[in-house]
Amino acid sequence: MIQTEALIAYIAIIDTGSFSAAAERLGHTPSGVSRTLSRLEQQLGTQLITRTTRRLDLTEEGRWFLAKAREILACLTEAEVHLQQGASQPSGLLRVNASSPALNHLIAPLLAGFIAQYPLIRLELIGAEAVVDLIEERADVAIRVGPLADSTLNARLLGESRLRLVAAPDYLAQRGIPATSAELTRHTLLGFNRPLSLNLWPLMHNEQAGISIDPALAASSGETLRHLALSAVGIACLSDFLVGDDLRSGRLVSLLESEILPWKQAIWAVFYKQGTLAPRVACFVDYIAQALQTTLRYDRIQGA
Repeated sequence: MIQTEALIAYIAIIDTGSFSAAAERLGHTPSGVSRTLSRLEQQLGTQLITRTTRRLDLTEEGRWFLAKAREILACLTEAEVHLQQGASQPSGLLRVNASSPALNHLIAPLLAGFIAQYPLIRLELIGAEAVVDLIEERADVAIRVGPLADSTLNARLLGESRLRLVAAPDYLAQRGIPATSAELTRHTLLGFNRPLSLNLWPLMHNEQAGISIDPALAASSGETLRHLALSAVGIACLSDFLVGDDLRSGRLVSLLESEILPWKQAIWAVFYKQGTLAPRVACFVDYIAQALQTTLRYDRIQGA
């Protein structure tokens, strides 16, 4: 494969008109520049320059290759400048994959600030309840909530969000407020149809951490369970990032605070990383991580 240094030397020979002048420009010896040209011609299988004691002349092949060499170096210079500018001022399309609840409650509220800070980045948000293949979906980064399965992907912890038992005031007015976890059996419990591990609620049972509930109504999305709880259908166990605003406004009430275990759901940024992370991805992950340190503060929720 032709080395960039050989192209630079070839152009310098033509531009300066001699091996000695080219060597002076490049900081090499004339014999070294001559050897570089000979190796280049050997690689190409053709003579580029005819040499005499008085002058150097381009062959027809040499004239054609000179134009190509200049184009190649110009493209490399342009690419270098573009990437250097991208590192200081990230730009381009950034595709973010996440579940709808994570997009709506974690990511979307933070994007106005991100767009203002990085105006050259174009965002595309992709909602998907199931875990997807990032390459197949052409996503640059995914936001995941909860434990991660074994994977070849890279992951960065963005923050943690506490789990709570919540219900609407209207539901509690009709059915009563459970005073202990044992009284939950008399209530309508809202849970997930998959994975069943999400139906392990953060309460003690027979000196074991966690109560596995059998939901009277199950859904695949935490956002659906939130709306069911807001509609006074029953009691749900949901994360602060989903119901924090509802708790602060009084639309939902946190239950069994004296018994609830301090379980938290991890929030991850997941991405492929081969070498240096692309600037547009790195700045997004950094921004979201920093912003979530404020939005996920548990003491901002009444009764926390």
